[in-house]
Amino acid sequence: MSTTVSTNWINNMAFEWDVNGHKVVIDADSKVGGQNKGPSPKSFMLASLGGCTAMDVVSILKKMRVLDDIEDFKVDVSGELTDTHPKHFVSMHVVYEFVPKEGKTLPVEKLQKAINLSEERYCGVSAVYKKVMPVTSEIVIK
Repeated sequence: MSTTVSTNWINNMAFEWDVNGHKVVIDADSKVGGQNKGPSPKSFMLASLGGCTAMDVVSILKKMRVLDDIEDFKVDVSGELTDTHPKHFVSMHVVYEFVPKEGKTLPVEKLQKAINLSEERYCGVSAVYKKVMPVTSEIVIK
């Protein structure tokens, strides 16, 4: 299976990605010659991990019949970059934040199992990143 994403120059440091027919503008920060018209490509590395694992977790929790007890769910991914060029991530940390519906208690063991399945079996983004850097995680229940 092969996938292709097109990167088309708009002007200056701004480009437009065509991802399966969806358009996304990327740009550099004004400090490095861009106009900040969109996020930088490296920020999409964090977003890709967050999106991949979040979708897995929701799918798994739905099968576990836990999803109906969740009011809100969010995934924050942070990364540590090197100071020298080529600047790249040397670690990432994922925070899974759950808010239960009023009067509900979320089963932490099922949340952890869903996260483990995503991180260890299903999320291809996590699998690639873990080959080159530590990727850690934690659960927060509000």
